[in-house]
Amino acid sequence: MKTGVIILHGFTGGSFEVRPFVQYLKDNTNWSIDIPILPGHEPGGRLAEITAEAWLMEAELAYRRLSKRTDRIFVVGFSMGGLIAMYLALRYPVERLVLLSAAAKYISPRLLLADAAILLSEPVVKHFPPNTFYHLYRYKLANTPIRSAYQFTRIIQQIEPYYGRITAPVCIVQGMQDSIVPYSSADMLYHSLGSLTKQLIFSDNGKHHICYSDDCAEWFDKVLTFMREEDGQKTCLA
Repeated sequence: MKTGVIILHGFTGGSFEVRPFVQYLKDNTNWSIDIPILPGHEPGGRLAEITAEAWLMEAELAYRRLSKRTDRIFVVGFSMGGLIAMYLALRYPVERLVLLSAAAKYISPRLLLADAAILLSEPVVKHFPPNTFYHLYRYKLANTPIRSAYQFTRIIQQIEPYYGRITAPVCIVQGMQDSIVPYSSADMLYHSLGSLTKQLIFSDNGKHHICYSDDCAEWFDKVLTFMREEDGQKTCLA
């Protein structure tokens, strides 16, 4: 059985936000991994001109492309990507759903900028080559009008009423030190989603960019175990 994984990045971000987890999956599986770049987030993209519908459509197109060459699809979403991942789970067959720092509650754009500034500090950036999305991200943070966040909130408004209709097995990962998405957001999703198979993982030291947490190796293992499990009804906390 061929397995495909769609991994969705966050608002103003790019593939670098999930890069450690992507590399972990590549090292430990033979799955086909697709990381679509949402409109406006590509080099030279005009993020302020993009609508929520364009982001959702790009995710749908990625699903349709991957479904043509795989037998089953897992969807992973980081931050705003978590909302879009839930959107896909509402509209298409999703074998496993993984939500990383999913932005189910309101995000302050100012806090996003502050957290990103830490991520973009020299000790972190120096570990990545110049052709990563770091330079794009730095540019976006400095030049994207706050009004672009309105499109972000529109995605929340479109998906929130339908949490109970999402039935795909779900694993939720949340950092306890996340100053952007409170840990209560993960707890709310855990109890609101209609999935029978659920797992909730808290990272004690994790901030919003959870894939860079000190304990990421530990929860990477837990998430991969979840993704590999056969279908069944299981509800647990971790």
